[in-house]
Amino acid sequence: MGVDVGPENNYSMAVESLEIGHPQQTSSKLLDDDGRLKRTGNVWTASAHIITAVIGSGVLSLAWAIAQLGWIAGPAVMFLFSFVIYYTSSLLTDCYRSGDSVTGKRNYTYMDAVRANLGGIKVKVCGWIQYLNLFGVAIGYTIAASISMMAIERSNCFHKHGHKDPCHASSNMYMIIFGVTEIIFSQIPDFDQISWLSIVAAVMSFTYSSIGLTLGIVQVVSNRGFKGSLTGVSIGSVTEMQKIWRSLQAFGDIAFAYSYSIILIEIQDTIKAPPPSEAKVMKRATLISVAVTTLFYMLCGCMGYAAFGDAAPGNLLTGFGFYNPFWLLDIANAAIVIHLVGAYQVYCQPLFAFIESWAKQQWPKSEFISWEVIVPYWPSKTYRLSIFRLVWRSCFVVLTTIISMLLPFFNDVVGLLGALGFWPLTVYFPIEMYIVQKKVPKWSTRWVCLQMLSLACLVITIAAAAGSIAGVIGDLKVYKPFKSST
Repeated sequence: MGVDVGPENNYSMAVESLEIGHPQQTSSKLLDDDGRLKRTGNVWTASAHIITAVIGSGVLSLAWAIAQLGWIAGPAVMFLFSFVIYYTSSLLTDCYRSGDSVTGKRNYTYMDAVRANLGGIKVKVCGWIQYLNLFGVAIGYTIAASISMMAIERSNCFHKHGHKDPCHASSNMYMIIFGVTEIIFSQIPDFDQISWLSIVAAVMSFTYSSIGLTLGIVQVVSNRGFKGSLTGVSIGSVTEMQKIWRSLQAFGDIAFAYSYSIILIEIQDTIKAPPPSEAKVMKRATLISVAVTTLFYMLCGCMGYAAFGDAAPGNLLTGFGFYNPFWLLDIANAAIVIHLVGAYQVYCQPLFAFIESWAKQQWPKSEFISWEVIVPYWPSKTYRLSIFRLVWRSCFVVLTTIISMLLPFFNDVVGLLGALGFWPLTVYFPIEMYIVQKKVPKWSTRWVCLQMLSLACLVITIAAAAGSIAGVIGDLKVYKPFKSST
């Protein structure tokens, strides 16, 4: 049985070693007001974290989303979501500290902020929504990765046999390959040890997004003009009901592409202590990152729609609006897969940590949960293999892979995830916590305006979720489980 040396013990031993000889000097220079090692983040590092988290596979569905809404409503909805995200994120930044914005008690996670400001049943509701959303993201990323791997196979097939060959490919094997890869990477113990994977994923996200943008521009030049219409996909090519459902689903896709509130508090916890306050720094970082993201999304989404018009594919790089150069498409789709391997871990590690912490609290004397095996893998390095971590995380990955094989619908799943997570995590909780934090009087003008914003976003969320559910139901009518092929 291995000896359990938790992160708290490692941290305290490190602090003790630093304090030897100069405890007071060390306390002021090396530790923050909460006793933790000084944070070093700033507005640029926070902006980088946000941009890395936001610009992901969701960007690939934006051309399709704009195609459903048209040249007027598409960009307008994107601007609307960017404004709402920026505003509610600014409210959320004020909830990092309870009480005074400079000296108040820190809240290290989103749930800590909800617990400090709202308490009661809302903490559990927030937790369920947050972690179910993370679970859903894992499914969405598995689907997206398999689609990109299929796209590489089909791209090479088209290159060899011509575009008229259907070049059918099955997603099941690729989902299994992705799942096996995630089982291996999921054994990385905690969030702190996946920074290298996150950096690689960030580079990959900019790589495939830039390739998609470049191909869109080249296609527009080749077409000698912009395609598309003011109102998007016309009734006739789709029914009136399909037009409504698809438009609502487009709202969900755009919401998914912007969502990052779920990790905002965690990012803010990396910013160095005041002055200025963490809230001020985070608001600047939010403004910078939302502006950069919106510009990037506008370019990718609008150029994709301009290139293909109403026929814009659901996934810009795998829907085969582009066929050549095939090698560049292969690079882009390989970059997507690598990015999604890392993104899967970035989003799932908080869920892993929560479940493992909960299990230790529930069964503190269980040998199965506490048992660790020290595995040497380098002359001076060892890996702590936890049997519980190995079993439960592997089961988690297997479950998400099986569900992905049952529901391999990229656009519908992306839209549903965006809809379900948008209102509660991005709008409702930030507004309610801000009202409590700033003691906004009930029925005052500010209170009424905040509640109206929350209600409007709730309506959008319900509508977008309904559109995505309708899309999934439509897909299920012609789909046979475990026999997915394209």
